[in-house]
Amino acid sequence: MKVKHILVIFLLGVVGVIIGAFFKIQHWPGAATILMISVGLEVLSGILAIWKLLTTKKFKDFLNS
Repeated sequence: MKVKHILVIFLLGVVGVIIGAFFKIQHWPGAATILMISVGLEVLSGILAIWKLLTTKKFKDFLNS
């Protein structure tokens, strides 16, 4: 998975949190669901980013220097 895909997943999560917060402020139904899915996307992108960093050879070389 490329870094740009991880960034897209993260940005979708951020946009979802903003929309979910707006729904929550307006007391519209579905706000909790939108927020849970969006935060899940952000957590997933964080895990993928950490995995990408740890599996990159150049990053390991940087840690060993």
